[in-house]
Formats: sequence, structure tokens, C-alpha cells
Amino acid sequence: MCRKGFELMRSVDRAPLTHCMYCKNPVRKKIGTVNVPRITAPLSISDAKKAGFTVMQKRDQGVYEKL
Repeated sequence: MCRKGFELMRSVDRAPLTHCMYCKNPVRKKIGTVNVPRITAPLSISDAKKAGFTVMQKRDQGVYEKL
């Protein structure tokens, strides 16, 4: 199992492993892809509000109005 490698998902704030849990050989940290949702179209105002965002629109020089 160790020669083929293993996958261990840990939070970023935890210290990285330095040795294999089974054979005690040194290990390397390999970072895979991150699962981020892709948004292909801009959110509508109603979608942004449903998601909990405050929607503002610029009215004048430096003046914004809440929608």
C-alpha cells in the first residue's frame, strides 16, 4: 500500500505529515485540485440576495444605494 502511495485529506491548518503512518518512511505533500463551483453567468440581484449578499448600486460620485 505504501509504495503505491496513499491519499489523506486534512485541513490546511493541521501540520503536514512527515512520515508514513504504516511504514514510517518519509512522505511528500502533494496538493490536488480544489473543488470550487464555477459560475458561468453573473448572479442576478435576486440570486445574490438569496445567497445572503447585500446588493448596492452606484448612484453618484461615491454614493451607493442599497437595492
